[in-house]
Amino acid sequence: MELNNYLGIYISKDAATVVCVDSQSKGGEVVGCFSIRAQEEGEVAPQALANLVSQGCAEREWGFSEVSVALDCAMFMQHNVHSDFADVRQIGATIRFDTEEALATDISDVAIAFQIVSGDRNGSDLTVFTAKKKMLSDLLLSLQSGGMDPVGIEPDVNCLSRYIGRKVAGAEGGQGRTMFGVLSARRGYLMAPHQNGAGEQKAARVRTFLVGSAKDRSGLLAREAIMTTALTEDSEPISRVRVFDSAGPAEYEQLGERLGIEAGTIELVGPDVADEQALADVEPVDFAIAYGAALGHLDKAPAVSFRDDFMPYQGKKVKMEKALRFFSISVTVLLIAVGLYFQTRVFNVNKDQTRIREKFAQDYAIANSNIKLADNLTIKQAVTRLEKIRRGLSGVPAAAGKDSVASKLTLVLDAFNKSAAQTKLNITKVRIGARNISISGWTSSRANTNRFFATVKQTGLDIVKTSVDGTEPGRDKFNITVEPRKK
Repeated sequence: MELNNYLGIYISKDAATVVCVDSQSKGGEVVGCFSIRAQEEGEVAPQALANLVSQGCAEREWGFSEVSVALDCAMFMQHNVHSDFADVRQIGATIRFDTEEALATDISDVAIAFQIVSGDRNGSDLTVFTAKKKMLSDLLLSLQSGGMDPVGIEPDVNCLSRYIGRKVAGAEGGQGRTMFGVLSARRGYLMAPHQNGAGEQKAARVRTFLVGSAKDRSGLLAREAIMTTALTEDSEPISRVRVFDSAGPAEYEQLGERLGIEAGTIELVGPDVADEQALADVEPVDFAIAYGAALGHLDKAPAVSFRDDFMPYQGKKVKMEKALRFFSISVTVLLIAVGLYFQTRVFNVNKDQTRIREKFAQDYAIANSNIKLADNLTIKQAVTRLEKIRRGLSGVPAAAGKDSVASKLTLVLDAFNKSAAQTKLNITKVRIGARNISISGWTSSRANTNRFFATVKQTGLDIVKTSVDGTEPGRDKFNITVEPRKK
């Protein structure tokens, strides 16, 4: 199922023709087409036609991205209106006033679509189409309920003119303009496209009329063609007329004589457009109109759409808003997930660091009982300190180390025992190193401190470093470093 196809729907009061066009092809190749007609007589509710169209697309498994609707000429009115402006925006801002003045009636309940036919310094000549708002509202709501929100709702003659400009008019050459006439079973269309020297198609002068049960179809076409010719610009006269009649060949020579120009026939739907099997149950004129509606998505020129004035199309805007909303939610969820992931990683890393630090602090205290692992001391700094102590200890043989430590402790304890009673000695800290011992404490006076120092020396220890602080009354603090006296 291809979702890039374009759907063109031609809707009348009791029937509809649908054409599906491949948007990927250069010329808009036909994927398929079908026509449906309501079983009941007279005008049919739009909901019934919309249901039949939706059902027909579902049966054929058509997928499509955009939909356009061509409105039958019996469902709108066409007027020739003059505007004092040439700019499209200015015309759009004043078109309702100009139309109301031209029709001399209240147009508050109608939707307007217009096309600029010609313009000069005096203003612009417009073809204005009016349709009842209620009818358009019922039609739009019915299609939307079936999953089809048309981008535009155009007059059928405008879609037919687009089709002829793309598929038929290119074969016409020579000087002057060509008028195209198309007759179906009930309707007639006349189009006189403007063409500049470069061959670029401009807005066409268009007319629609009902054929009904008229037997003289050629005579009716001639009368309408004379009126259309009278409305065209004198600077670019019509030199030929080409006609397609779904009822069969007509007397085109008589038509040319009455108009005074060359007359001939055209093949409205050639084999390059659609094969006979695809058109078996579809009227060629209805097919061309629906096809022209679908081609509007490939046409760069602005469409003549009633939706520009009434219930403007919001499909692309809604799709964009939904896409942005989904994208925003997805990005938010993604950022939250990424944030939680990295937050979890950081939490786990911090948890591991705390566990390692606590374990290291215990081992560090055991290895060096006189140093507390400070909060601002990093693991790396602590390891460096331990490595320094390890290098100091590694230079002392194990056995010798044992004897040295034992002898040092014996001498220190001997000095403590000898002087403790006389000096009121209090030891606060003893640090045993590889080569010396640091002792911190206090006595009751400086004299007692000196007496303790003398006792230490008598036991065979040399004091290599001394620090005394007697600022506190009754407490003379000291810090000494001793080592065994060398023999």
